[in-house]
Amino acid sequence: MSYVQAVIFDAFGTIIRIENARHPFRQLLKLGIALGRRPRPDDASALMSHPWSLAQAADHFGIDVPPTELARIQSELDAELADIQPFADALSCIGALQAQGLKVAICSNLAQPYGAAVERIFPDLDGYGFSYEIGTLKPDRRIYDAVLTELAVDACKVWMIGDSQRCDRDGPIALGVKGHYLNRTREGSPSDFHDLMAFKDAVLNSE
Repeated sequence: MSYVQAVIFDAFGTIIRIENARHPFRQLLKLGIALGRRPRPDDASALMSHPWSLAQAADHFGIDVPPTELARIQSELDAELADIQPFADALSCIGALQAQGLKVAICSNLAQPYGAAVERIFPDLDGYGFSYEIGTLKPDRRIYDAVLTELAVDACKVWMIGDSQRCDRDGPIALGVKGHYLNRTREGSPSDFHDLMAFKDAVLNSE
């Protein structure tokens, strides 16, 4: 019987993927450069730590986007959101964990429009920690704390997995969560997980 009571997953690259990435927010920032705005090193962090739509992001950054161009980028965003798909092993893994009574949550750095897509594919989980809602990004401990509060489980009884060593393994470990790195390339350390079914087995067989 597993001693783990809850599992937290990263989103993109871990349980979901974009079939045809269009990078609409990157397009917006590149347009800003073309219009004379100097990019800032924290632009990406700002996008993922505020609940902005595409138009609101343009306003914040002072990018005067022509309406036709904003509509074009918005259509690119809409198409990208429609292309988001789950990994097959993620559906099987999460279903198996829930069937054994474990709580499941998602903790992810992402811009506001992507949150609804994540919840559409994985509804009715026990917790969602999205950076744009919490106002900070992994590996800031506050985002993990927010998810742990939703789960109402001690950190030592929680496992997390994702495709970032810094954000999904090391960050959680600093709080007492057992963090794991998902490396779908099958290269690197033998301690890495290469798919979520192997991770599921490790969770359910933990002592």
